[in-house]
Amino acid sequence: MFAFMFSAFILMLVLAAGGLLYLRAQTLPATKMLQTSQMYDAHGELIDTFYSGQNRQVVSLKDISPYLIKATLAVEDQHFYSHFGVDLKAVARAAIVNIQHMAKIQGAGTITQQLARNLYLNHDRTWSRKLKETVYAVEMEMKLSKDQILDNYLNQIYYGHSTYGIETASELFFGKHASELTLAESAMIAGVPKGPRYYSPYYDLQNAMDRQKVVLQTMVNSGFITQEAADQAAKEKLTIQPLTEKKPAVAPYFRDYVRSIATEQLGISEEQFDEGGIKIYTTLDMNSQKIAEDVVKKQLEKYPDIQAALVAIDPRTGAIKAMVGGRDYAENQFNRVLSNTRQPGSSFKPIVYTVALQNGYTPVTQVKSEPTVFTYDEGRQTYTPRNFNDQYVNANIDMRQAISKSDNIYAVHTILDVGPSKVIDLARKLGIDSPMKPLPSLALGSFPVSPLEMASAFGTIANQGVHFKTTAIERIEDANGTILYEAKPQSEKVIDPAVSYVLTNLMESVFEEGGTGNRVASTIKRPIAGKTGTTDTDAWMVGFTPELTTAVWVGYDKDRDISIVESHLASPIFAEFTEQSLQAIPPKLFPIPEGVTTAYINPASGKLANEDCPDSVMEAFLSGTEPTTYCTGKPAKETPSSSPQPGVEEKNSSWWNDLKRWWNE
Repeated sequence: MFAFMFSAFILMLVLAAGGLLYLRAQTLPATKMLQTSQMYDAHGELIDTFYSGQNRQVVSLKDISPYLIKATLAVEDQHFYSHFGVDLKAVARAAIVNIQHMAKIQGAGTITQQLARNLYLNHDRTWSRKLKETVYAVEMEMKLSKDQILDNYLNQIYYGHSTYGIETASELFFGKHASELTLAESAMIAGVPKGPRYYSPYYDLQNAMDRQKVVLQTMVNSGFITQEAADQAAKEKLTIQPLTEKKPAVAPYFRDYVRSIATEQLGISEEQFDEGGIKIYTTLDMNSQKIAEDVVKKQLEKYPDIQAALVAIDPRTGAIKAMVGGRDYAENQFNRVLSNTRQPGSSFKPIVYTVALQNGYTPVTQVKSEPTVFTYDEGRQTYTPRNFNDQYVNANIDMRQAISKSDNIYAVHTILDVGPSKVIDLARKLGIDSPMKPLPSLALGSFPVSPLEMASAFGTIANQGVHFKTTAIERIEDANGTILYEAKPQSEKVIDPAVSYVLTNLMESVFEEGGTGNRVASTIKRPIAGKTGTTDTDAWMVGFTPELTTAVWVGYDKDRDISIVESHLASPIFAEFTEQSLQAIPPKLFPIPEGVTTAYINPASGKLANEDCPDSVMEAFLSGTEPTTYCTGKPAKETPSSSPQPGVEEKNSSWWNDLKRWWNE
């Protein structure tokens, strides 16, 4: 028996020695280094940083107060400098206590084990994790000095409030460096890691003070300080720094939108987004974003409960330049720019009129504006739209008047004439994916859409019929500069450029005298086109210049009607934002594409104007659809092909187009 026991002992020593030699020859796993990710705007300006809550400043052990070191050793690992990574006495003691109580009352993890777990493992409560933790702890003890291990531990430990490491914790709680901590302050901070939610002075000051006294008494029992010093420290009045709120994030709604796109569509994990040190380059323009936030805040200042949404894109690329999802992100993080639950009202009408222009309508096509009962579904159903305040001209109006004054009779007549299904088909091509049904009320914007969808649709009109899908991210790089994703915008021509221009020309009248957007005409100093929209609960203004398309929505989150005054809030938000955002850009006329002819027409008759009816306006037509008779009923005279008809201005020869080309150049 003695020979067997002796042989077994020698064998165990050999195995232990072999195991230690093996561990010594092994390299420690690569440390899971958490790196800060960053988000930039289109000009390379930093928007925000993401560090998964790990705010950390690294300091060396010599720059940490001896009181803090002793306090930490007392409550976390009293035998740190005497064990080899695992405290066998503590393990035995904890086992006895836990068996006595038939529950896990006491732990025995050393500082080295805690560091190994934080650096290399997760916090799963499994035997395999505990075994790996022990192995790594022993390996660390063989490769690192005790001071190095303690140094790493004090820079790694979590102190609550997104704060990691003693230096950051010291500045957070007491506004001083870790080297300057007193005994009382050290005992307070050293007690926090056991349970930051319970022992942080910001959450519960009394709990923190009670924990401080426990730490001080433990230091006495461990021989680190005297009882007198502990008593004196316990009486010391501590000045806890106020917990300053994090500076409000720039473009918070846009930031959340970018996160959702990256993690849900581009394959970037949440962990990589927060901890991978990636760089996200976005399309946002910080100057435009600030203007948008300031304008929304200013316009809603007198209306405490009403909400607003604004999104602006570059119609030439689909790039999102500004996004405001609500009046106060801190109060409500719901992004109304993406919400497709609000009816666009009359702001949807330009899509109807685009289809009309594609199917034989012209700007001078006339419809009588009067109370009308429309039949549809092969005569089986009727629909009776009403104009705002039941105001009707009770006479024929043309498309320009219908758009500028937002006449509902003209819109419903048009959609039933061209077919609601064609309108839905075009809306899909313009970027509107929300559910719609081929009903007459579609012309009046009865089916909800999102502000982002409306901006996308109007952006296509602004871009001469070429549609770009809206984008928020230009590219994503990893910590080494390797490109993980790069946007490759694809364009699709969905409207003929001539049709887009004619419609744009008509929509400019919204901001002229008598138009529904005329109240902000004095704010606008450049050519601009758009359309208002109003329902009982929503107010819209969607419009564009050649460089910027913007959709603005105003209303209440819950079922609550807006007042007459509140229904006018969207337009000034749109106008002020557009003008301020483009302040450094010279005004630019909308370019005139091939296939457009301009002519002086008599608005009352919709025919060519001459000296017999001098009241005339210049109107743009798709070439070949312009009037051919004069307002007096006389036919147009035949003219040589080299000369334009009287009253008709060919695109390449009219003084108006010459002026526009000169202005653009």
